[in-house]
Amino acid sequence: MSKKTLFAGLLAAGGLAATLATGAQAAQPTVIELTQTACQFVESENGVDHGYSTTSKGDCQAINGKSGDERLSKAKVLELDPGSYVFRVTNKNVPYDLGFWLRGKGLGRVTLPSVSGGGLSEGATKDYAIDLKPGEYHYSCPLNPTLDYVLVVRG
Repeated sequence: MSKKTLFAGLLAAGGLAATLATGAQAAQPTVIELTQTACQFVESENGVDHGYSTTSKGDCQAINGKSGDERLSKAKVLELDPGSYVFRVTNKNVPYDLGFWLRGKGLGRVTLPSVSGGGLSEGATKDYAIDLKPGEYHYSCPLNPTLDYVLVVRG
């Protein structure tokens, strides 16, 4: 094999490696950061931390019972494209373990993907990975508890 042929083969292999590396980067999930404070997700309520105080699930049930409908009507609907995502959730100043639950809305609860988990202690951050398909979803923390915020994946 001549040096010229060997060099051409190495260039072709390098191009393939570069193509594979670029493809791998494109496949990386998109990270969505969410911050939980007492009884809410801050980003979902347009970046407003209402400054609620809680020591138990019951506190949030009472707070959301009074203000939940109004807050939900003003909440930001998260709109995404189909694909791979990581929801990076942080417990900021809630003195008990929290979690995260993303699931389809209505009948979508049966047909759309879901992700959930708990053990999110005060100050901790956890990642929840999911491949989203077109449809309408809810996300919340049943342990805090928060409102059922809306996420729409465009089709």
